[in-house]
Amino acid sequence: MKVLFVSLFTIFFSVSAMAYSSADITKEEVKMAKEAWGNGIVKIGKKFTNNKDYVTAARNHILESYDYMNGQVLFKPTLAAERPFRPDLEGALSYFVGGNENYQEDAGFAIKPWTNVRFDNHQTVYFGPRAVSMGHYYFTTTSGEEVKVEYTLGFIKRDDGIKIWLQDSSLPFAN
Repeated sequence: MKVLFVSLFTIFFSVSAMAYSSADITKEEVKMAKEAWGNGIVKIGKKFTNNKDYVTAARNHILESYDYMNGQVLFKPTLAAERPFRPDLEGALSYFVGGNENYQEDAGFAIKPWTNVRFDNHQTVYFGPRAVSMGHYYFTTTSGEEVKVEYTLGFIKRDDGIKIWLQDSSLPFAN
């Protein structure tokens, strides 16, 4: 049994590694990926506000930012209770723009809209083509108020760019 587990573990990581970039992910690449993600959220909201095609903007943002096309994504968004996990593009898109009958609680997080997203990183751990980062991100409302959210983001370096493979967000605990 132990040999079988070790063999499956070895096969999983060697097959998965084939899709990774051959270079290690860098601190600057993680920083840029976070900034691009935040800018994408703001862009979706602007499209919505200006009566433009915000759904396509959201779909493109998800495909550019998340690893749905290359592998599994562990996505647990902040304001989802009934269906808290979003393992596919449909679930992620619904969370960002709402309007999906399969995810009726979704009001469209990205179409709030937000005017800015800034990151306050606590720590990032790097391991080869992957990194996991944890901290707070702050979403600015149209009235200038900041909403503080806790995040854990996992990034993977692919040949087509840095992608998110893990996102877990939550509002800070309050007594």
